[in-house]
Amino acid sequence: MSPQPNQSMRATSLVACKNMANVMFAVMLRDMRTRFFNHGLGFMMVPLWPFAHMGIILAIHTAGHRGPPPYGDSAAVFYMTGVLPYLAFSYVSRSMAFSLLTNKAMLAFPIVNVANIVLGRAFLEILAAFVTVFLVTMSLSAIGENPFPIDWEQATEAYLVTLFLAIGCGFFVSVISLMVPFFLTVYQLLIIALYVSSGVFFVASDLPPSISYILSFNPLLVCVDWLRTAFFESYSDKLVDKMFVVSFAAFALLFGLLTDRLLRRRMLEN
Repeated sequence: MSPQPNQSMRATSLVACKNMANVMFAVMLRDMRTRFFNHGLGFMMVPLWPFAHMGIILAIHTAGHRGPPPYGDSAAVFYMTGVLPYLAFSYVSRSMAFSLLTNKAMLAFPIVNVANIVLGRAFLEILAAFVTVFLVTMSLSAIGENPFPIDWEQATEAYLVTLFLAIGCGFFVSVISLMVPFFLTVYQLLIIALYVSSGVFFVASDLPPSISYILSFNPLLVCVDWLRTAFFESYSDKLVDKMFVVSFAAFALLFGLLTDRLLRRRMLEN
């Protein structure tokens, strides 16, 4: 049999991927100019917001902390391991959630679809998230702290899965918010609630079993505990259900993609 049909399918797929990449790149360039002082270099402000947020939180809680931290020798490092995943999740998912409402006019172009806009925004925010990690670790190192994990593989996996969770939730919320804008307000309130319920400033596994069991259904808390196991040898991993977090993120992303596919016309009419 001739391999031409397979070659044709590969060529078609490559062209489709190339077109999608080109559209996403164009969307990202427009996003950078319209969001940041009508200049591409304004993107440099993106990682500075979470970095400043991180600095303020660490300064307040480190200065107000009395006695040794629950784990490790540094209160700043302990709080960093909770704040980093929270800020990565909140900034990436919230920015994705706003992307369709702020760029809805672009959907009038046939070549532009929901995924182009949302994933383009996700790429920018994820890039900023990694720059934030670099700035935070270098800043803590400069003041004599040791902000590096003892298990780099676990730390990397935990942070990447946190970003995957942010992408899944952000895509889902962006699609739903395009049909029901009020849902975006609900999500912002949820992010605030996650700030105090995701183990950022406490150790969930040290709480009574009935409470820690309920909190274990919070995927962001699992990410925080997962990251901390990479920093502190004696940190309990009993609440770290990796498959639960990955499945939650994948389901949220899949649900968002299916909703976009099935209800695209209705979303554009709103």
